[in-house]
Amino acid sequence: MKDKRILYVSSEVVPYLPETEISSMSFEAPRMVNKQGGQIRIFMPRFGNINERRHQLHEVIRLSGINLVINDLDMPLIIKVASIPKERIQVYFIDNEDYFKRKATLTDEDGKLFSDNDERAIFFAKGVIETVKKLNWAPDIIHVNGWLASLLPLYLKEFYKTEPLFTESKIVTSVYNQSFDGALDNSMLAKVSFDGIDTEATKLLEQPDYNNLMKIAIDNSDAIIRGSEELPAELDTYLNDLTKPVLDYYSIEEFADPYTEFYTNTVLNS
Repeated sequence: MKDKRILYVSSEVVPYLPETEISSMSFEAPRMVNKQGGQIRIFMPRFGNINERRHQLHEVIRLSGINLVINDLDMPLIIKVASIPKERIQVYFIDNEDYFKRKATLTDEDGKLFSDNDERAIFFAKGVIETVKKLNWAPDIIHVNGWLASLLPLYLKEFYKTEPLFTESKIVTSVYNQSFDGALDNSMLAKVSFDGIDTEATKLLEQPDYNNLMKIAIDNSDAIIRGSEELPAELDTYLNDLTKPVLDYYSIEEFADPYTEFYTNTVLNS
């Protein structure tokens, strides 16, 4: 992986949020590539329950200051950055007062999904891409983790399809068994369509539940990784029927060699 550029986009990363399959792998995979001499960038949301003082987050003024249009509203994009101790790994945080200030991640204290999670997902996807454009950093691979990041492949393939920075980028999505009950706001399809994205695939957003969000990510990716040993039956069947490359599940203790081989021999050669 020496000198290869890998962009990791995740809804959660340790040590900034508690350990889960997603947050742990979103740290371990970049660390592996970093040790192999690859170049990495990690992006995640700046949720309000992340302790900025303890983790030494600071705003990057030169990257902040642009507005993203979400459903015909201008929403200011704020970029913060921190370094993972002892690893020499920088993490970029996508922030906005309206979407990410609340002291929680995806649900309220009663476990109910936030009503604007659909807009937060759109903002996160566009915010990552706009920031990478400002960095002028063309990734070889873009690796997506977590359903909040699930719109990124769609936006890259459709909204940003003429952006030369990503012409050669390959998109990998890891599919996990970290879902949610119910669905996001039923006007999510209209909000995505507002951006001029109206394809056969987006019709899945008429019912924006976990499985359909992941199917949209899968459909717009070049390769898939099974991030959990067991997946929802519907997604398991969906992956079994794919013609594109799918890497089987590997635990955090044994993933390094299979991931490296998959990146190098399958994804970059597809």
